[in-house]
Amino acid sequence: MKDEKKALIQLSNVVKSYSNGDQELNVLKGIDLTVYEGEFVAIMGPSGSGKSTLMNIIGLLDKPTSGDYSLNGTQVEELKEKQLAKVRNQEIGFVFQQFFLLSKLSALQNVELPLVYAGVNSSKRRQLAKQFLEKVELSERMKHLPSELSGGQKQRVAIARALASDPKVLLCDEATSALDPATTQSILKLLKEINRTLGITILLITHEMEVVKRICDQVAVIDKGRLIEQGTVSEIFSNPKTELAQEFISSTFHITLPEEYLENLSDTPKHAKSYPIIKFEFTGRSVDAPLLSQASKKFGVEL
Repeated sequence: MKDEKKALIQLSNVVKSYSNGDQELNVLKGIDLTVYEGEFVAIMGPSGSGKSTLMNIIGLLDKPTSGDYSLNGTQVEELKEKQLAKVRNQEIGFVFQQFFLLSKLSALQNVELPLVYAGVNSSKRRQLAKQFLEKVELSERMKHLPSELSGGQKQRVAIARALASDPKVLLCDEATSALDPATTQSILKLLKEINRTLGITILLITHEMEVVKRICDQVAVIDKGRLIEQGTVSEIFSNPKTELAQEFISSTFHITLPEEYLENLSDTPKHAKSYPIIKFEFTGRSVDAPLLSQASKKFGVEL
């Protein structure tokens, strides 16, 4: 149960504004969000909705204009710049769409980087870097440069680097958007395995509902700077309350009618042989019920 878990991330009425000359641009408009330890949470929304700004604030790369943010029990707004940097380096791991690997360093050296900044001695950081490259199934490529790796292998190095500092939370910003479908599936499987075996909380920015359906526990939907809907994946899929969530879910099921049907659709019957088109949605216990045969018998209609 949620009340038995520890709240790792707590945002209360978080606002983010930017000044543009005489105008003020409100990007986030009073966000309330709680993420519990061990959860895998998707943050969804269209382009320009504010989800990347929200992720930057959660990742301590930016500060809210107003509101409260607590990370692992620490009130972020009370921290000085050096304290912020320390918390960011120790508590948070980042995985970006573009990998951001240093081209002249090997996979192993790239993974070691956060440990170098943390002052870990060379033998210890080499041991840890090897350990996490093994975790992402890339131990045979540890001496390779980024130019010698595929896109999926580069992302695995980036994930290993993010894990090296033993973070409490992993922030993934469109981590699979630059990858082909097969590679995307392998990276998603890896992230879910990390979440399950290491217990690391993961926040994933994505606009792909298929990704959410496969690996996430919770969904937060953002539109125009507001958190308009949130809940478990099953809740959002079975009963989306907002038009945006409905659109996202429809896109993952690819439910479209043939063009000839669409051309003939109207709000009122055109003639005596007009028939309604009905969409059935099955959730929970109704999945096992013989609804089509029951409807046929009860109403004397053919389906």
